[in-house]
Amino acid sequence: MTTILIADDEPQLAQDLALRLKRCWSEVDVVAIVDNGLQAVEEMRRLTPQFAFLDISMPGLSGLEVAAVATTTRIVFVTAYEEYAVAAFEASAADYLLKPVSTGRLAQCVLKLQQTSASRPDLIALLKRIEESKPSHLAWVYTGAGNTTRVLSVAEVLYFQAGDKCTEVVTAEGRHVIRTSIRELAQQLDPAQFAQIHRSTIVNLHSVERLERDVLRRGTIYLKNHPDALPVSRAFLTQFQHM
Repeated sequence: MTTILIADDEPQLAQDLALRLKRCWSEVDVVAIVDNGLQAVEEMRRLTPQFAFLDISMPGLSGLEVAAVATTTRIVFVTAYEEYAVAAFEASAADYLLKPVSTGRLAQCVLKLQQTSASRPDLIALLKRIEESKPSHLAWVYTGAGNTTRVLSVAEVLYFQAGDKCTEVVTAEGRHVIRTSIRELAQQLDPAQFAQIHRSTIVNLHSVERLERDVLRRGTIYLKNHPDALPVSRAFLTQFQHM
């Protein structure tokens, strides 16, 4: 059994990585999941896992500092910051994953880590198992501003609205931007929770308070506890005929 430690100060991302690794690597045992560098060092010394997946930017000690004290444990760095790649490989990392970690890239990493095993793993089989483990609909979006990357659950999103060069993500706490287009989001979001109401807008149905129609049968959606009013184009109005 291959033992793995995961250290990331984003608990949801750590749990998601653990789940995906377990489903695509039948011989893996995730022996610990921690959220800071100091605890990562303690658990690494106590459990001596074969591999540690380390976020580079963590409280206490950075992933690079944790890697510096690793002896027998091989390191895979997982980070949102591409500029750390050179430092990661200088620290003799087994591999380097850039968030958000794609299906193909995770499969390549698993393949690389398994190459010392007696039987060479099948990359296509790995990809298939990871695809089967993926949630059927988009669960998280990654927004960035400067050197900060924020992870948002789609359940928090009130609506998505297309801008000139990006898509605005509106939550109760504020506004963020992503590069994913409205067209792509419409294909990835759960249709039971999200509905496109305009060529530039997708709304979270759980955030809708009411739909009003004027004398010309134009629709406007009003949100719960939020001042924005969203126009509904006629092409999408029929899906609300029972409201």
